[in-house]
Amino acid sequence: MNEGFLAVVNPAAGGGRCRTLVGPALGRLRAGGLRLEVVETSGTGDATRIAREGYGRGFRQFLAVGGDGTSYEIVNGLFPGAETGEPPVLGFLPLGTGNSFLRDFTDRGVEGAMEALLAKRTQPCDVLRVAHKAGVIHYINLLSVGFAADVNMTRSRSFAGWGEPGYFLSIFLRLAQLARRPFPLRVEGAGEIDRRRCLFLSFNNSKFTGGTMLIAPDARVDDGLIEYVRWGPIGRIGLIRNLSTLYDGTHVKHPMAERQSVRRIEFELDGPVDVMVDGEALTLHLETLDVLPSALRVVV
Repeated sequence: MNEGFLAVVNPAAGGGRCRTLVGPALGRLRAGGLRLEVVETSGTGDATRIAREGYGRGFRQFLAVGGDGTSYEIVNGLFPGAETGEPPVLGFLPLGTGNSFLRDFTDRGVEGAMEALLAKRTQPCDVLRVAHKAGVIHYINLLSVGFAADVNMTRSRSFAGWGEPGYFLSIFLRLAQLARRPFPLRVEGAGEIDRRRCLFLSFNNSKFTGGTMLIAPDARVDDGLIEYVRWGPIGRIGLIRNLSTLYDGTHVKHPMAERQSVRRIEFELDGPVDVMVDGEALTLHLETLDVLPSALRVVV
């Protein structure tokens, strides 16, 4: 078994910022005693392949150097292969644009992450498993459908590389085309399928999305549960008035909002829908969602 970290570096993360900063950052970690093997990605899916191959070579500690997309791909390289045996370890060097998962533990960005790595500070973390018509994916942050996924897909298709301005432009475009529709599903223990219209549904392992948006204030990464947040068919004016509440978590107190902690969701969708998974824009025909309790250890 390899005792070091396999550092998976996305040099394009953060609009190329990662390429500039990664050398000194990894140097500091090595100086602090961390053993690192470094591999760079060159395209979508590379981090998944590198992590899978690294696991096969005996690595059990991995370092995501980039943003949420890098850690998402690494998790999908480790699972389902790592579902049995000792949970692998995932650390973070947040040199990308979005680093939502780490916000649950620190707002100090790179410095906070490096401190945790050098202190070898880990904790258990659940992994959420999504079965869809074409296969299975895994994630550690959140999955959303509805408004949040629509905004993310618009940004991905039309404003990739625009940074924060592209994000806000996508929000305003989706506000103009506001869709409130049902995503039929059955929550664990419920007899009936929920076919009510909604603005969005979010299935969370951790609290934050979009860097600072506190979408699931009651989520915990190690409770073996999915934090399910639903916001009903609020209108444009109501959404604009309440948009700021998505950043402080008080949106869950809105009369149209609901939240509950569950272990399993069964979807009854007629076809594929746009989905946001750990910041990635995908189109999936969702079937089931469940939890792999404490299947991972995260360095936080």
